[in-house]
Amino acid sequence: MIKTKKTDFFHKTSIRYTIFVYFTVSALVMILLIGLSLYGRLSAQLTATIREENQAVIGQVNLSVDSYLRTIMKLSDSLYYGVIKNADLSNQAETVNSEITLLYDNNKDSVSNIALLSKGGEILSAVPAARLKTGMDVTGEEWFKNTLERPENLHFSMPHVQYIFDNSENQYRWVITLSRAVEITQGTSTDQGVLLIDIAYGSLQQLLDNVAMGNGGYLYLLGSNGELIYHPKMQLIDAGLEQENVLTARDYRDGNYQESYQGKQRDVVVKSVGYTGWKLVGVTPEQGFSLNNLKTRLFMVFVVAFFLFLLAVINSYISSRITAPIQELEKSVNALEEGALDTEVYMGGSYEIQHLGRSIGDMAKRIQALMEDIVAEHESKRKSEFDTLQSQINPHFLYNTLDIIVWMIENEQKQEAVKVVTALARFFRISLSKGRSIIPVRDELEHVRNYLMIQQTRFKNKFTYQIEAEPEALGLASLKLMLQPLVENAIYHGMEFMDGEGEILVKAAVEEGKLVFTIADNGLGMTGEQVEGLLTGKTQETQGSSRRGSGIGVKNVNERIRLYYGEEFGLLICSEPDEGTTIRIHLPAVPFQELAKEEKL
Repeated sequence: MIKTKKTDFFHKTSIRYTIFVYFTVSALVMILLIGLSLYGRLSAQLTATIREENQAVIGQVNLSVDSYLRTIMKLSDSLYYGVIKNADLSNQAETVNSEITLLYDNNKDSVSNIALLSKGGEILSAVPAARLKTGMDVTGEEWFKNTLERPENLHFSMPHVQYIFDNSENQYRWVITLSRAVEITQGTSTDQGVLLIDIAYGSLQQLLDNVAMGNGGYLYLLGSNGELIYHPKMQLIDAGLEQENVLTARDYRDGNYQESYQGKQRDVVVKSVGYTGWKLVGVTPEQGFSLNNLKTRLFMVFVVAFFLFLLAVINSYISSRITAPIQELEKSVNALEEGALDTEVYMGGSYEIQHLGRSIGDMAKRIQALMEDIVAEHESKRKSEFDTLQSQINPHFLYNTLDIIVWMIENEQKQEAVKVVTALARFFRISLSKGRSIIPVRDELEHVRNYLMIQQTRFKNKFTYQIEAEPEALGLASLKLMLQPLVENAIYHGMEFMDGEGEILVKAAVEEGKLVFTIADNGLGMTGEQVEGLLTGKTQETQGSSRRGSGIGVKNVNERIRLYYGEEFGLLICSEPDEGTTIRIHLPAVPFQELAKEEKL
């Protein structure tokens, strides 16, 4: 049962599809194996790359912080060696204060306060603060004592709210205090003092904010005793909502470490900041090293897309090599289905396809031969119908003309009869036209002129006629015996029983690239039903109508035009009772000589 289902499946699927499935499955297995091997290698490379990047980031941030602190230290040196050390504060206090103010103004974006304190804790100069807070004794502060005890060092405090000086803004300012011992000269005596610079914590924070450490990583800054100087979650840590591994981190030397903190593995990079004892610590959680980050996803997408593209190219090439002959043969069959039986059938590829192509080609030739026989038979039938319609006109006119001649002879009008017979001879000379169906417009007009001459002789003083033709219309091609039946209809239906003299106008012109004949009369006119009857051959006799004008000629002319030129050409009849009738014939404007060459007239 299973074997039967498999057989049915392969019988219903195309060769190209089968090849595609086989190669796709094979290629996907290959991609899977390559992907698994690449995954392990990429994981190791990714871990090494992220560690290198983290070390580079920490190194860059360390340079920025070090540069920032060196700027503050240079400011401290400028204050001490350029302003305080060689100045006598007993008589140069104002000068010292103005120079300190100038340096403060140049660095106020990163400095909140600058103050010079005596060994006894008195303010000798302060910018912009003016005085200590009430009850403040700086000599009891730990930082003040440490500064005087170790005059050779620069001392950095932890971030804190400025609490020493009064200020008019009444704001809480977070600062880091830099203090150093200085030598103060007052008159002839020198003594120790303390130079204090409050560094704006916000200016340091800007250097550390928004530093990316891999996927989900961050960095923080530790003091020499393990106190947090900066952390992106500083407020949450102060509130006890978050924790940081500061105790272990303070013991790390510069380098890269892996640690477990709160049950999670993470990678730690440590870098000391200058001689301050501070440490920059970069933390990257374990998931930051996984292949789920954006760069790796993009790379994996690229690898998969590349192999899929390669797979598509290989499949396309192999399947096309195998199925191209079949597709070419299919194109040939499609062309035959659309009716192009002269299409050359493809006969390439393997032996089986060549044999099939030859069979289809032979079949197409047989079908084409049958189609040509059918077309020839149809053309013969069309010509037969055309000739039949034309033959219906000639006896009809001959009957009427002989009727006129008989009437003249009976009335002893021999000269008139000779004239009519002569006109009839010229009429039939043009009518025969060596068997041609197409004649020039000038011959067709001459033909109808002879007919009107005969009819005018028959109906003396009954009507007049006028024939007009544009010169460019005379050399165009026209159907033979097309105008005469229409003029006959105008005489017998429009004028035979009218009061007064009738007028017939025959005109040939070229309008909008088409040959247009106009036959107009001022006869009795017709109703819409009578017009429709003329075109269908179902005329109804009205009172006073002539039986000699049966109207069959108008129908035949219209059918001949449509058989020869197509349904878009033919007669257009405009008529109203007592208003006359105008018939317009539209034909393509084709030079007679050109059409004569095509039909070998």
